[in-house]
Amino acid sequence: MSYGTSYAGAESDYSDADAVFGGISYDRTSSFKSGAREAPSHIRRASYNFEEIHFEHGLGLPSLRVHDLGDCGDCFLPEEMFEDVAFNFGPAVRDGKFTVAVGGEHSVNIPIVRCFRDIALITIDAHLDSRDEYLGTPYSHACVTRRAAEHLGIDNVFALGVRSMAREELERDDVVPHITSFEIFETGIEKAIEKALDSVKKERVYVSLDIDGIDPAYAPGTGTPEPFGLTPMDVKKILNSVGGRLAGFDITEVCPPADPSGITSVLAARLVNEALSIYSKHH
Repeated sequence: MSYGTSYAGAESDYSDADAVFGGISYDRTSSFKSGAREAPSHIRRASYNFEEIHFEHGLGLPSLRVHDLGDCGDCFLPEEMFEDVAFNFGPAVRDGKFTVAVGGEHSVNIPIVRCFRDIALITIDAHLDSRDEYLGTPYSHACVTRRAAEHLGIDNVFALGVRSMAREELERDDVVPHITSFEIFETGIEKAIEKALDSVKKERVYVSLDIDGIDPAYAPGTGTPEPFGLTPMDVKKILNSVGGRLAGFDITEVCPPADPSGITSVLAARLVNEALSIYSKHH
């Protein structure tokens, strides 16, 4: 891979790598604006914008050896995408490498989470994404936390920053634990993070960022923008608070066609770097 086709700094061979980065160019269940399949290439290009080290994590921070897996294949059905993602990311999870995945739509998180054992999932999302099915499939981007709860247990799933939910998601006995962005604005992000980490039962925490969890004023390039969202600094605080418990990370729903300026891809790349820096600092 050459400049712009691999993630910046991802120059290690797989066998030597501490972490892997990979793209999942899939958006077949998108229900408003499509185009998230273009995000991996845009985020890779944006990654060359930054310094190799982030001073706030310490100038002596050792460099993490990262391998770029490339992108999963172009699939049509979500079940096909699930198989491809498991084939590409499963070995890295089993080999104990820190995984960073970039979608694509949020449904790409489902097969990644299924590769793990003994983790909790915290999502940062405008939507609760806990429907049993949506538009005829249980593997929609609107079903992510429901599928995760089936695999991990509902007491190991928590959603931060939610501000859009369907009646069917709330009128049931097993509502996915969550905190709204409105409550976060009232009580502060620190209390919300504490609530999320106290809620889940597992020590290791996988964080999944649907970019629409961030307010569209900061991240306009997404398929389902929702006002009244979190700030990028809120997300940075969430990642840093998870700290050494961080088991893996993904960013989904970046939609480059909805953001000609490219600032959403730049923000996504910076948050990938944040996750890599946190992992490096604690391991």
